[in-house]
Amino acid sequence: MINLKQFTSVGIVGFGGYVPFWRLGMEEVGSHWGADVNRVKKSLGIEHKAVASHDEDALTMAVEASTIALQRSGISPKKIGAIFIGSESHPYAVKPTGTILGDILGIGNNYFCADLQFACKAGTAGIQIVAGMIEAGMIDYGLVVGVDKAQAKPADALEYTASAGAAAFILGNKKERWGAQLMHTFSHASDTPDFWRRSGEAFPSHGGRFTGTPGYFGHIEHCLETFLEQTNKTPADFDYVIFHMPNTKFPLKVAKKYGFTKEQLQPGFLVPHIGNPYAASSPLGLISVLEQATRDQNILVVSYGSGAGSDAFWFKTEKPLKTITNNGKKIADYINSFEKINYLDYLTKQETI
Repeated sequence: MINLKQFTSVGIVGFGGYVPFWRLGMEEVGSHWGADVNRVKKSLGIEHKAVASHDEDALTMAVEASTIALQRSGISPKKIGAIFIGSESHPYAVKPTGTILGDILGIGNNYFCADLQFACKAGTAGIQIVAGMIEAGMIDYGLVVGVDKAQAKPADALEYTASAGAAAFILGNKKERWGAQLMHTFSHASDTPDFWRRSGEAFPSHGGRFTGTPGYFGHIEHCLETFLEQTNKTPADFDYVIFHMPNTKFPLKVAKKYGFTKEQLQPGFLVPHIGNPYAASSPLGLISVLEQATRDQNILVVSYGSGAGSDAFWFKTEKPLKTITNNGKKIADYINSFEKINYLDYLTKQETI
């Protein structure tokens, strides 16, 4: 059972995103495998996906995003008391990504740390953990990263959407630094085997249409409904909404069902431009919204991770947000600056150094 908690001491003091430079168009994938390209593009609604190069992985992308988050926060790395990295593509099967990131950023040695996995909601799970630590008084600041260099079996449906990116957040207890205050959070989870990858396997497997219902829709909708009921809120009470974005159809269907408007959804709706970077999907959407929002606006985030679970968050923007977003590269910069590659170049970039 989850008790409704009004957070009073947790806010976002820094955030940063990273999206690789390369893009692979859906027509490149479809043409290579002899698929009906028009049918694929209509089904998924994605123009192209972000592709990490052969010298990029979850760690390097986490460094890029975290560096921007630190710069925007204005705090010393030594003040960070926790590092949690959510991903399903950690560089090592046995060795934490978080400790490498901590050394690179100069955080020191006295911090809580763990690598998390819960498919595409591993990053938002980290936000909940750090928020709990701050609210309990264990730490003043914590770093959370959702990042993936997503895997997809050649010719599988996932190959059209599985992309790469990273989203980093620094949460803190100093109200004068908050760009957005965390108000409430809630989760819904079950043993739903819609997507999985056993140890030693190179690519994930999935249940096809089963990933939609009862997977994505069953969890996001239950989580959303319960969260709105608990907080006594309606869709109209939020200025922005971000749902996990495995494709364009799924989040649009949820938004339409519950009465969210295009204006609420569009600022964080990144999937047509970058695909689905798994654990970075909804967190990057949140960063995109924060980079466009103004003071005293309410943001709703509902993530989804196969296996399966969903996390809901309510953030309220504060006065320092404008100052925070003046620094560092923005999500719009990544979206507007890219280079397309062909399928053979894509295969080369999937080779790991």
